[in-house]
Amino acid sequence: MSDTQDYQKNGYILAKGLLTAKELEPVHKVVSHFHDLWVKDNLAFFAEKAINSAYLTHPKYLKQKQRKVLFDLLVSQKITQLLKQVIPKDAVFMNTQLFFNPCTHGQKNYWHRDTQYHMTLDQQKQALKGPEVLHLRVPLNDEPGLEVIPGSHTGWDTDEELAVRLERDDHKSSESLTAGVEIPLEVGDVLLFSANMTHRGLYGMDRFALDLLYFENDPEILKFVDQACLPNEQEMEALNYPDVFLNAIQQVTD
Repeated sequence: MSDTQDYQKNGYILAKGLLTAKELEPVHKVVSHFHDLWVKDNLAFFAEKAINSAYLTHPKYLKQKQRKVLFDLLVSQKITQLLKQVIPKDAVFMNTQLFFNPCTHGQKNYWHRDTQYHMTLDQQKQALKGPEVLHLRVPLNDEPGLEVIPGSHTGWDTDEELAVRLERDDHKSSESLTAGVEIPLEVGDVLLFSANMTHRGLYGMDRFALDLLYFENDPEILKFVDQACLPNEQEMEALNYPDVFLNAIQQVTD
């Protein structure tokens, strides 16, 4: 089965060892720098319940050379080829996120679809037929990875899954689900998965993972793009494959 067929069936592609330690070394350094500054600015939230941050390419915390490290990864040949397995053309950069372990001992993870935070149930169902929104998870340390419900990127919840995901009828979103499949990740792996699918992060080990988010060109999704996170004109000229940014900039400025 090809990667594309794998994605169509399951909603994810695991590219084992796609990136080398040499390629990831500068990324880890830049992401760690961002994280240190972000934690200082969000100390109470970090200590209470935070499990992720976002907008790593925003100039608030990173200088131009540091941003370029992330931009280079986002449009690298290996990442681009993986992305094209699902979005063959006109993919658009959306955002970056960083995932880490919670500080609070015993804090539980939770099943969710990304769409549930800004859509009604009917809209979530419609999104299963809509444009692709993809995470490409790049673990910077070995970690437990994700647990997913294969096929949920196009298929709606079972009664069990809906009750757990939305915590109905005394269920909790941290409960085990019958169809759950765990995907442990090692440094060098890249996990591409649909934002529409039901999934949860698995806490533990030294979890530190960078997510690269892209979407199939669509004006309704474009509103989630922060223009400050896109390369400026000078940064754009230094990139070999800037299409995912050009698509976003063109749409934002139209």
